[in-house]
Amino acid sequence: LLFTSGSSGEPKGVVLSHRNILGNCLQIDASQLLPRNEKVIANLPIFHSFGCTVTLWYPILRGCPVVTVPSPLEFKKVAEAVEAEGATILIGTPTFFKPYIKHVDADKLKSLKYAIAGAEKTPAGFADLWQSTFGSRYFEGYGLTETSPVVSVNLPRTPQGVEYPNSTCDGAKPGSVGRLLPGQAARLVQPETMAPLPLTETGLLLLKGPNIFAGYLNDPERSAEVKDGEWFITGDLGRFDAEGYLYIEGRLSRFSKIGGEMVPHGTIEQALIEAYDLLDSEVPMLAIAGRADDSKGEALVLLSVLDLDLADVRRKLADAGYSNLWVPKLIKRVEYIPTLASGKLDLRALQALAEADV
Repeated sequence: LLFTSGSSGEPKGVVLSHRNILGNCLQIDASQLLPRNEKVIANLPIFHSFGCTVTLWYPILRGCPVVTVPSPLEFKKVAEAVEAEGATILIGTPTFFKPYIKHVDADKLKSLKYAIAGAEKTPAGFADLWQSTFGSRYFEGYGLTETSPVVSVNLPRTPQGVEYPNSTCDGAKPGSVGRLLPGQAARLVQPETMAPLPLTETGLLLLKGPNIFAGYLNDPERSAEVKDGEWFITGDLGRFDAEGYLYIEGRLSRFSKIGGEMVPHGTIEQALIEAYDLLDSEVPMLAIAGRADDSKGEALVLLSVLDLDLADVRRKLADAGYSNLWVPKLIKRVEYIPTLASGKLDLRALQALAEADV
């Protein structure tokens, strides 16, 4: 029994069966990402789905050595453990990885082969920054508590015995979260009508496989909201390319419908992070939220730790090629951007700030 992070609502109790966890362990094994000769840093708590399956049950079942560190937040202790034990794989989130860039000597991480990131979208340019700083490859993956958790991940190479005709990439493609692990199926649907969409068009992502949970604890109503028969409705918008790589465009809850157009909060945040040169910041400096608007249905609110001028924000977004619909209607200065312990944005707190009177 694990609980969701509660980033967009009350945490939900996710019941994972033996079959779910064993199924995901077999899928991870089939990807050949974590063979026995690799040594993994296990610093995610086992009440976190990734920590439970990937750094507890998988190593026990596969015989893969792990080095345990109490917390991913103590990056200096993690780096010391990597150096002392010769660890080869580091697992975490982009938020947890950012402090390493400024505060950890590259020599301490010289034994690392890969850094594997998930739980949140990797900011543009960060993977290249990590690789140029530490020399280890950076692989982004995707998963949810309800999927036990690993759905897809970029790999050092295409697994032996697996063929992708006419593929030009050997296991990894920058910007994607990799290909689905074996034994999983995906559908894309129109969010409002649930009508099927081609896999190469952006739509609501549904998944099916032995790793998909059966439902939330004592909550048949919310369980029914995320299930369509055997299919799990992830709440994420995504698309596949012709080679099978999955691209997550964001949570459906992180889009605002403005003048009939779906506007992604994360895309605007990334554009402003680049425009104001905030990529190196170790904590979020700005975030976008939506609030009700009488004229266009919703309006965007820019929450910022910095003193930003709305006219300058509008100009920078216009220079980046975005239309007026993508420009925040107002800026609210805040002391900090609310986040959860996992490093994810606290969407409920953001929403409350956006809706509060100016």
